[in-house]
This record gives sequence, structure tokens and C-alpha cells, in this order.
Amino acid sequence: MTHALNIVWNPSEGIDLGFFVIRFYSLMFVVAFGLGWYIMKNIYGRENESIEKLDSLFIWTVLATLIGARLGHVFFYDWEYFRNHLLEIFLPFRLTPKFEFTGYQGLASHGAAISIIIAMYYYSKKVLQRPLLWILDRVVIAVTSGAIFVRLGNFFNSEIVGKETTSPFGVKFIRDHFSPNDAVNATQIANPKEAYHAIATNPQFANLLAQVPAKHPAQLYEAFCYVFVFAILFFLYWKTEARQKSGFLFGLFLVLLFSVRIVVEFVKESQGGFESALGLLSTGQWLSIPFILIGLYFIFTAEKPVKI
Repeated sequence: MTHALNIVWNPSEGIDLGFFVIRFYSLMFVVAFGLGWYIMKNIYGRENESIEKLDSLFIWTVLATLIGARLGHVFFYDWEYFRNHLLEIFLPFRLTPKFEFTGYQGLASHGAAISIIIAMYYYSKKVLQRPLLWILDRVVIAVTSGAIFVRLGNFFNSEIVGKETTSPFGVKFIRDHFSPNDAVNATQIANPKEAYHAIATNPQFANLLAQVPAKHPAQLYEAFCYVFVFAILFFLYWKTEARQKSGFLFGLFLVLLFSVRIVVEFVKESQGGFESALGLLSTGQWLSIPFILIGLYFIFTAEKPVKI
């Protein structure tokens, strides 16, 4: 549905099975991890590595991604709040000022990147028994494919939105502009889902829809760019000898993915963090710079293993 040249975005929460709703955000995570497992299965087959070791890789990667992303959000973006609400770091609900189920509203990709690297170190030593860079050069292909679907999940959730824009790419994120309580109070419709739908489609509430500014769909920009990062890594691994240069694909992943992050951050709304203290760049951009520098180091120092 369009308004002027802008898309009005008010998606359903997910697939309603009657007794259970499969949320699109959760579904995107399932797709991300499932596709990652399939990609690594093919890589392990090519490298004559035991497929049995994939189970451990899957578990380690899932845990590292979720725990690291959560802690990354807590420490990089919202420590001022969580320092006084430590239990809420790992609990999916808020205790004060009243009990409220919130889910895990805060996952940072930089934290996930750090925790995955740490997890791969232990996985390479305890399970795989290969050099750390061997698994990092390969797992980043799966990680990049997963990042695409995570950003699509953010789009379905109307979170991590961009700044206001007058371009035809703008999207009216109704759920970003109106909280559930705001939508209910503004429409006098008790059910938040129905209230949102009324704002999006009912001419009676055209004045409310007009209040919603069009914003850059930063999540889609990022997902679109990640498709190309994935394609580059996938091609280099399968069609060239790049996989033999230890650390090259891992370094290229860091440079490409976090360069995309820096560029997209220019049209993304502030996510908080320490950017007010440093100025000039956003928190996400500052955090991306070290990853890019580390990536450049691995690209320029990558060498093929010496054959004896």
C-alpha cells in the first residue's frame, strides 16, 4: 500500500497458526541459521571434514550469536540503563516500574562478531582441531548469508529504521512512530493490532497516518548490500584459490561487511551508545572501524600454506 510515493509499512506480527504465532523476526533467525548450516555442510563436504562436527558448530554459533549480540547491545548501546537493571540483561521482561514482557529488544552485530570469533577459537581447538583462521575463512560465508535475513527481520519488526527522507524510497513505519498504547489511545480501538491496521488503511484516521514521517528503510539497504558481500565471498571460496590464503576471506569479510555498516549508518537513526561523547560518527561507525583495520591486516598478511 502506498501513500504519495512512500510505502506504508504495517506488517502482521507473523504467521498465525491459531494456537501459536510464528513471528517473522524469529522466522528470519531460523532461516539464517538453517541456511548457514546448509552452506557449512557443503563446505565441510568439499574439505573432507566430518559432517558430525557440524552439530557442535551449529550450537556454538547460535549461542555465540545470541549471547554476544545481547551483551553487545547492553555494553555498547545501553549500559546506563542496564547497569541498574542487571537481571534484565538475560530476562525477556522488564521488572520496573511494572512487570512487562518485552522480549529481547536489543541485539548488536558488533557484539555478535566478537563472540563468534571467540567461540570459533574454542571450537577450532576442542572440536575441529584445525587452525582458527581455517574455520573463520569459511564460517564468515554462512554468517554473511545470515546477516541478510536478520536485517529483513529488523524490517518486519520496524526497528533500526533510517532518518526521515523525502525520497521515493521512504517508508512510513507506523509501529515505529506509534507505540501500542499510542495507537490505541489515538484510535480508541482496544486491540493494538486492529488500531495499527486502522491507521494504515482507514480514511477516518488519515490525519494520524499523515503524522508518520517517511524514513529510509536502512534495514533493506543493509540487507541488499550484504547480498553482494555474500556473493563475493561465496564466489572467491568456490571458484578461486582464495580459500588457500589463510585469513584472506575472513579479512575481506570484515572489511566489506563493516564498510557497508559505516555507509548505511549515515542514513540510520541514532541507536544511542557513546556517540554523543565522541561526536562526528555514530556508535555503530566507531565500532566498525577496528573491525575494518583488523580485516585489512589479514588481507595484506594472508599467505598460502607452505607445501612440504
